[in-house]
Amino acid sequence: MEELFEMAKFDSYKEDNRREVKRAEGGLPNSLWDTYSAFANCYGGVIILGVKEDKSGNWYTTGLKNVAKLKKDLWDTINNRKKVSINLLKDDDVETFSVVGADDVIMVIWVPSAKREQKPVYINDDLFGGTFRRNWEGDYHCTRLQIKTMLRDQAEETMDMEVLEEAEIDDLNQDSIRGYRNSHKSFKPGHPFERLDDNEYLRVIGAAGISKDDKRLHPTAAGILMFGNEYDIVRYFPEYFLDYRENPDTVIRWTDRLQSSSGEWPGNLFDFYFRVYNKIIKDIKVPFKMEGGFRVDDTPIHRALREALANCIINTDFYGKFGVTIIKEDDKLTLENPEYIRLGKEQMRRGGKSDPRNKSLMKMFNLIDIGEHAGSGVPNIFNVWEDEGWEEPVIEESFDLDRTSLILRFVKKQAIKTSDKKQANKTDENMEKIRQYLREQGTAKTRDIAKLLGLSVARIRVILSGMDDVEALGTNRNRTYRLNV
Repeated sequence: MEELFEMAKFDSYKEDNRREVKRAEGGLPNSLWDTYSAFANCYGGVIILGVKEDKSGNWYTTGLKNVAKLKKDLWDTINNRKKVSINLLKDDDVETFSVVGADDVIMVIWVPSAKREQKPVYINDDLFGGTFRRNWEGDYHCTRLQIKTMLRDQAEETMDMEVLEEAEIDDLNQDSIRGYRNSHKSFKPGHPFERLDDNEYLRVIGAAGISKDDKRLHPTAAGILMFGNEYDIVRYFPEYFLDYRENPDTVIRWTDRLQSSSGEWPGNLFDFYFRVYNKIIKDIKVPFKMEGGFRVDDTPIHRALREALANCIINTDFYGKFGVTIIKEDDKLTLENPEYIRLGKEQMRRGGKSDPRNKSLMKMFNLIDIGEHAGSGVPNIFNVWEDEGWEEPVIEESFDLDRTSLILRFVKKQAIKTSDKKQANKTDENMEKIRQYLREQGTAKTRDIAKLLGLSVARIRVILSGMDDVEALGTNRNRTYRLNV
């Protein structure tokens, strides 16, 4: 995790999508709350008061006149629901620093990223006018579409579970249903669902449900997305669009393209998944391997690509703009889908938790052995790329356009720089010192650990966030840490 602020590195910082400076000479600036909302609705960040930025982007301290009053005003305002929709800060998230060689004092406010059930974070008691996001160096108002997405993501029941009462079971594509059932039968021969007729089968896998009004069976949103025809799907999801492109060079615009709107195939998720998967694996070399007298044509790379494609589809907001885009190049595969990552990029990379945007779609893919249940899919992709010696996959998240991209390069990585190895080794050493300290003390506060290691409290927070075997106890000033093994 990136270190956002250390006093010793002050001169090296510039404003970006995680850092913002404000002079605050006349008290708390009104723009502080725009930035608070923006950071909370994105990755989090730091707001530094008592600092100005010159035309070249360099920082200079201006200092603060009455720090005690500023702190009181900050806590009074952030706990006022007419001003801020939710207070995400703890006591330790507000720190003051004395500037060496000057009489100036600055204040650093660490704003965490809000959980999905807390978003949108807005100000001035104005949901649609007071919700912000961060775009590099600026805060911008969120669109109504972005806000509605955050509101949908608050619910435990995902949008694909909705029963579409205007849709009929006969609207679903029978060939797609038949293909899915054959895939399920091949993966799980003798499964109890085999004996069910199509209507009951669709109901138990989450593709159909009983309407509360007419008591009849109708497709769910997941059912129409998975098995519908494109011309029916867009009635319920007007922005629905699936696009696969192969761009092997810059001379030809594309050599192969598959679009859901072409009318040449049903245009649903089930057909798209298998058509695209067969295209992206055609250049994968398969080693000769026998099991039980039969050749095995599956490899960890195949499984990683299946996971990547399924993950892209399962986490798409089908109300979002520009749809799903898969681009295959000679040395790279890019998978893009609308909307941000519900758990955040760091948690997605780390794994261990699963919070799909479309739970019913995930279940349907899982039933035919595609996708992971426990949030291990993306870490497994990284592990496979590591084992192959390829460049590490890249996860990109854009908030101004609300898109997530996973970039998989089929390129051998360069040797790791000695300085990077030293930094990683130093972090490992500090983690082991923390474990030893907690074994001896039982529990410890962040400041105790910082004093032990001679590091800033902020740096200790970063190190602790990467330690799965350490847990936090209590809140605010009473927060301590202990080993959970």
